[in-house]
Amino acid sequence: MYHAQSLKQKLFLFLSILGPIIVTQISYIAMNVLDTMMSGRAGTNDLAGVAMGSSLWMPLMTGINAILLAVTPIIGHLIGQGNKDKIANPATQAIYLSTLLAVLIIGIGVFALDPILAAMNLDPSVSYIAKHYLIGISFGLVPLFASYVIRYFFEAQGYPRITMIIMLISVPINGLLNYGLIFGHFGFPRLGGIGSGYATAITYWFILIASIWMTFKKKEIRHHQLFVRWYKPSLKLWKEQLAIGIPMGLSTFFEASIFAVVTLFMGMMFNTATIAAHQATLNFTSLLFMIPLSISMALTILVSYEAGAGRRAHAKQYGVLGVSMAVGLMGLGAILLYFMRGPVAWLYTEQTDVMEMIKHFLLFAIFFQLSDSAQASLQGVLRGYKDVTIPFIVAFVSYWIIGIPAGYALSAYTDLGPYGFWVGITAGLTFATIGFFIRLRKIQKRPLPESV
Repeated sequence: MYHAQSLKQKLFLFLSILGPIIVTQISYIAMNVLDTMMSGRAGTNDLAGVAMGSSLWMPLMTGINAILLAVTPIIGHLIGQGNKDKIANPATQAIYLSTLLAVLIIGIGVFALDPILAAMNLDPSVSYIAKHYLIGISFGLVPLFASYVIRYFFEAQGYPRITMIIMLISVPINGLLNYGLIFGHFGFPRLGGIGSGYATAITYWFILIASIWMTFKKKEIRHHQLFVRWYKPSLKLWKEQLAIGIPMGLSTFFEASIFAVVTLFMGMMFNTATIAAHQATLNFTSLLFMIPLSISMALTILVSYEAGAGRRAHAKQYGVLGVSMAVGLMGLGAILLYFMRGPVAWLYTEQTDVMEMIKHFLLFAIFFQLSDSAQASLQGVLRGYKDVTIPFIVAFVSYWIIGIPAGYALSAYTDLGPYGFWVGITAGLTFATIGFFIRLRKIQKRPLPESV
């Protein structure tokens, strides 16, 4: 990591960090996409069951991911201040914290999963598949959350390629395990969609083992003695991480969970084919969202680095660069998505009625993606400044006070039907974008530490 001076240098540094992060994020979500696509080939109920299970899992995964992402601005500010030798302790504390969070999520699931699925009023076979898919996933929560921390430990120091390589190996492993456990090949039992949950959990263990191995393998990382020197648990550092991470996690959770709520409403209001089409569309657009999300993460790294060093103008330049790139790329993606709706729908199912609904959902998703890219990148900049509390409030109001009620009203009381939910969510994301932009303008006027 270095302090770039010219715009050209900043663009080069930004892209050198962004590229591996995009590959990593797409790889993470690609495992979920593989779960859904390959389960769809096992049957419509398998597609609906895994999609429903995924709709419950993804908000939790992204929310916990955002909490642990607090490691990035904490380490970024330390490095920017010239305190690189102090980063091992907060990283170790975050690993402790990740384990506790995994145990907490599993404990909640034991008591809450059955009531939640019952409330969704699903076909019994769909509910069964969703439940056991999530049980399979739960065996991988501890390694997944710990590997998030190690990833951000690498990335905050400017080494995003490490996790990128690990993930590029992990995706085909996940695909092979899916093939075996869903369809009963390689001597595995035929579990249908449920098998994809266990396949993904096994893959998470591989990711953790490979990540730990790289902390010993890479010379620039090895001297921190992560997993060699074990610091005592520090409530003070946990408090610092949670003070940043919880608002970030809740903000992300509120955005991601609106789709779980939408799916809940759809389960009550529409048939299984509509649910499957909605979830397939959401599954694919989640893959596209990895581009602005990756830009957001890169912005958090670079803005925190410059803000920690007191370089106000440089931090602001990264913000303008990243947000413009996110919106521009998703604009191009929207055009491509419009013309590729048919092939995308075919990837998930061969049933004509479901394919047609997916194609219609994708039309509404085009506008949704543009708003989502703007709000995600703006949040990344704000996180770089360690500003998370007001953005959390903005996110809550936008998604839950505006987005969900508007979506329900449009779906229940207009001819839009299930597509009304996507219009409402797009409205919520647009309000969030406006709120984040106003907040960023205010934050950028505040004094930073003395420039270096």
